[in-house]
Amino acid sequence: MTEPKSGEPGWGKDPGKDPGEEPGKDPGREPEPGAAAEAPFSVVILAAGKGTRMRSELPKMLHEAAGAPLLEHVLRAVEPLMPSKTVVIVGHGGQLVKERFAERAASGDLEFVEQRELLGTGHALLQAREALAGAPGCVVVLNGDGPLVATATVAGLVAAQGDRAGMTLVTSVVSDPAGLGRIRRDERGNVVGVVEHKDATAEQLALKEINPGIYAFDADVFEFCSQLSDDNAQGEYYITELLEFYLRAGRPVRDVRVDDELEILAVNDREELARVDKALRDRARRRWLLAGVTMIAPDQVFIDDDVKLGRDVVLHPGVHLLDGTSVADGAVVGPGAVLSGCVISAGASVPAHSVARGKTF
Repeated sequence: MTEPKSGEPGWGKDPGKDPGEEPGKDPGREPEPGAAAEAPFSVVILAAGKGTRMRSELPKMLHEAAGAPLLEHVLRAVEPLMPSKTVVIVGHGGQLVKERFAERAASGDLEFVEQRELLGTGHALLQAREALAGAPGCVVVLNGDGPLVATATVAGLVAAQGDRAGMTLVTSVVSDPAGLGRIRRDERGNVVGVVEHKDATAEQLALKEINPGIYAFDADVFEFCSQLSDDNAQGEYYITELLEFYLRAGRPVRDVRVDDELEILAVNDREELARVDKALRDRARRRWLLAGVTMIAPDQVFIDDDVKLGRDVVLHPGVHLLDGTSVADGAVVGPGAVLSGCVISAGASVPAHSVARGKTF
């Protein structure tokens, strides 16, 4: 098993760097010079599913957590690593997704490819073949409904795979693996397969190491995709079957483990959406507390993912900072204020219970 350690490129941040040394920037989001992955890579984000359990007319990828669509969080996770190309596979509600991210697509940041028939994850990946023809480096596959994936995890995945033959997958040991594909290992601890929950035996269902569906493949992945079979309980082309193709071809299968099981949580229903929203807001609070922001009763402060805060800002209970609001150094936001798209100047004081959109204080 190959598992990048904390000192390897792409994992973690410089422990000597003060996360708040650039006031007004989000220390957890701003890419730093040289942050690009050392090896070239492209990204395919699978975002074509129907999201039936969301019980919504809105495509699942457009449901919001911490003020941004689920897909947006995944895009933000890979941006600091500067992939050579990002392809988003859309299907159900694809036109709405394209419209929501039209500005990104127009700037060349990403390309949409439609999966006209929803025939499984392996079939979805195959749709990116033409878009990535000739792209350098490995192909990283992420899930559009997995908004908690960390930039460091993607960087570690790319570092483990590099430009070598074979594939690398992320694994995680979770407390409740119900519904998730299980990792199969041999007596030496090498990954030898992934079995989907619906196809697993009772013995395999007892396994707690799961496959969250995050991969890096060499350039031959699309040739292997074209050989996939739908001979399984779901009648779909599973991306997980690629592992067996690589092993049969004598190519190495590596893995990196994510210890935080929350990071690999996928959103399938409104309960999971609420968990993800809370996790993202918890992350934001922690980042800003460490960057020099004071929060009185932090669990009663709500900060969207794209909010910017300066040093020595004070946020009172009940504050909601939404839609890219920025708060400069030393400003105080009073209890119960709800600010959307606002600009708070250095040293300003926002009165308690203010409700404003697009205003400057």
